[in-house]
Amino acid sequence: MKICLVSLRALPALSEEHKHERVGGEEVQHAQLAIALARMGHDVRLVVADFGQPDGAVYEGVTTLKAFRESAGLPGLRFIHPQWTGLWAAISRADADVYYYSCAGMILGMLAMYCDRHDRRLVFRVASDDDCDPNKVEIRFKRDRWLYHYGLRRTDAVLVQTITQQQALMRHHGLPSAVAGMLVARPLQSSASAISDVDVLWVANIRQIKRPDRVLAMARAMPDIRFHMAGAVVPGEEDLYQRIESEARELSNVTFHGGVPYMDIGRLFDRARVFANTSDLEGFPNTYLQAWVRGIPVVTMFDPDGLIRSKGLGSSHAAVPEMTQGLKEMLHSENAYGAARRAALAFMEERFDNKVVLAPYLDAIVGAGSVPQDVRR
Repeated sequence: MKICLVSLRALPALSEEHKHERVGGEEVQHAQLAIALARMGHDVRLVVADFGQPDGAVYEGVTTLKAFRESAGLPGLRFIHPQWTGLWAAISRADADVYYYSCAGMILGMLAMYCDRHDRRLVFRVASDDDCDPNKVEIRFKRDRWLYHYGLRRTDAVLVQTITQQQALMRHHGLPSAVAGMLVARPLQSSASAISDVDVLWVANIRQIKRPDRVLAMARAMPDIRFHMAGAVVPGEEDLYQRIESEARELSNVTFHGGVPYMDIGRLFDRARVFANTSDLEGFPNTYLQAWVRGIPVVTMFDPDGLIRSKGLGSSHAAVPEMTQGLKEMLHSENAYGAARRAALAFMEERFDNKVVLAPYLDAIVGAGSVPQDVRR
């Protein structure tokens, strides 16, 4: 089957040459899914932005097609050209049987129009809890919000990350969906042989919604604990990045790495004892899987579907003081740490085997789990 995934910033998760470009969790998931489908024998195309790479370049068995350079075009007009025209040209070259996209935004509407016109299948996966609520979805322009909701109503299958998202999508949009897990690359070395010289690891793009300030607050409260922070600057939040970097470098127990390529971040995970997440909002973080696959407990303020608490995969907390205490207990109690480590490794073996994870994606792609016609409008 010919499958086309669309993720404009996914190339850095595929190409060593472009790995230093900013990349997020959803882009990593697109890259991982594309590679997995290609290894199964499918003809996989991935539409990405123009980073200067040749059109049609193949990485890990995945053919990449350039849509447009993100900085190109005139303000007010770039929405039409090169964005819309470039996207349609790329997906037309893909000539796929089914198109796949994740993340709320205008691209979903553009894809829906193309698929309706050319009788192609469209699969969408929710990437964040806010994607399910029209009052909270993080889309700046009314035009783009309209395109997103237009596309949402015209997808052939919808996938979600959690039961919480599934319920919210039905409540706010009346749309059925299937819960789909996420893919994760296995570490190259055994975690048992790794040097654990990072007590607490925090990884995320430096955005206000990720609350990096909370990590620094905990580091100040635990001067004997070694914190490592990795995160790239995000357009529009440069001031936040500079402030966090400056404050982090003033703390002797904090190592601030800045942006670390996805292809290299595994080396930091290999050294970590505990992974910390301080976000106000997430979907299902890739970083949790990258931690658990190595047997690293997660101490967090965001617990999707209450999974961490119910499965003993670490600990979840409502505020910084409680999370600080949770980190202390995880780091200083051999019993708590060992139990969370064993639970993480067992959980990954049970729930995140690639064959298990891919099943709902394949069902959606080939036609099972379709959105009924009476709710597509």
